[in-house]
Amino acid sequence: MEKQTWIPFFGNFFCELGQVYDLAVRGFRAIFQKPFEKKNFWQQLEEVGVNSLPVVSLTAAFGGLVFGLQAYLAFHRYIGPGSESQGGPIIAVGLCRELIPILVGLMVAGRVGSAMAAEIGTMKITEQVDALFSLGANPVKYLVAPRILASMIMVPCLTLYGDVIGIFGGYTYNVLLMKVNKTLYVQNTLKYFEMWDISVGLIKALVFGLVIAIVGCWQGMTAEGGAEGVGRATTKSVVVASITILILNFFLSKVLPATL
Repeated sequence: MEKQTWIPFFGNFFCELGQVYDLAVRGFRAIFQKPFEKKNFWQQLEEVGVNSLPVVSLTAAFGGLVFGLQAYLAFHRYIGPGSESQGGPIIAVGLCRELIPILVGLMVAGRVGSAMAAEIGTMKITEQVDALFSLGANPVKYLVAPRILASMIMVPCLTLYGDVIGIFGGYTYNVLLMKVNKTLYVQNTLKYFEMWDISVGLIKALVFGLVIAIVGCWQGMTAEGGAEGVGRATTKSVVVASITILILNFFLSKVLPATL
């Protein structure tokens, strides 16, 4: 009996995986089809990027402060007083390669991915998506493609912005609050920190943006069951996107080289 219960689970999993893949392929194709939905695209750029700045600012700032705090304590405790300035490059590399891309991805998944699922899900429940079909319009081209492209552009931009805020947060705690030697801190950071470290984070952010948009749109397009169904789709979009981001982060960290 236990073996039989796993069969529907894996069947549904691969069925949904196929639906996500199909939606992603159709969405990418629609991006290059003319005419492109410029109005929706600009709206999504604002929604994904500009409107996410406050939450990204707070997340990156306190992420940098906490990371700077832990780096300071580690060097002070295990290497000795006076070695805290060596934490600069560790803070910068750790933030840009790992912490900031993940935090930005999770924040955008919670704020934007859920909104995508709710908006498209409501349109699906109220038969507005079917109305687009009836009018001869392509819902994927009109609804999905602008969101995919906007997310793939703005999530890396938000990550780059978060990198700056996070690094400044680490600098603030170590240099301004704990009086670590400013010159040594900056010199060590510039000596060991590379542009490739930023590039790794941006590559991850590009993938995370794609995941957020596709999962949110897929959950919205498959929503059913009235208002309750929209709620389920919204919740599931955040959970699925967040888990996928954490899983992909490990594999991307493993595949992408430490340095070029």
